[in-house]
Amino acid sequence: MSVYDKRGLETLVEALAIFNVEVVASSGTAAWLRRAGYGRVIEISEYTGFPEAPDGLLKTLHPKIHGGLLLDIDNQDHRLYMERQGIKPIDLVVVNLYPFEEFASRGGEREAAMGIDIGGPALMRAAAKAALLHGRVAVVVDPSQYQEVAEELKRHDGDLPRGLKRRLAAEAFGRTSEYDAAIYRYLSGVEAWGRR
Repeated sequence: MSVYDKRGLETLVEALAIFNVEVVASSGTAAWLRRAGYGRVIEISEYTGFPEAPDGLLKTLHPKIHGGLLLDIDNQDHRLYMERQGIKPIDLVVVNLYPFEEFASRGGEREAAMGIDIGGPALMRAAAKAALLHGRVAVVVDPSQYQEVAEELKRHDGDLPRGLKRRLAAEAFGRTSEYDAAIYRYLSGVEAWGRR
């Protein structure tokens, strides 16, 4: 879990609590979860053994995270690799992106560049690909999805239907596509880097 926009997150967190889900979260999200009273939280840096970089430039890009998504625990070769590397399967990714347009509107090339999320889109894409590859992973990329996902988790005893996982995967690819398009539009409007 790594979310910039935490609106409505409590709805999803309440459903996760019912099933005693352990959450691996970026530092800011972990702090929010702890303040909200969610006890089963591990910071990503603790799980990976690799500290988050200054300015949040490196948080979620790690083999223990992406391997936990992409590798299939039901595939013997994958399972053995996971066991050797200390990779645990990850079944749900909740991620949203830095608001690039907001950062870019502040002016200046550094602000715009800092608003380009790298780890978030990579998480979205890895989780969406995993949903299509082996159907275990669900990816939630927008607060508007929390209510439905929470209800479906309760309805399906902590799991989500494969059809919903596939739809969420499509929506994740839609979100990364829109995000990259916004960055492209911004940069295309710059005659030379840093000048509009």
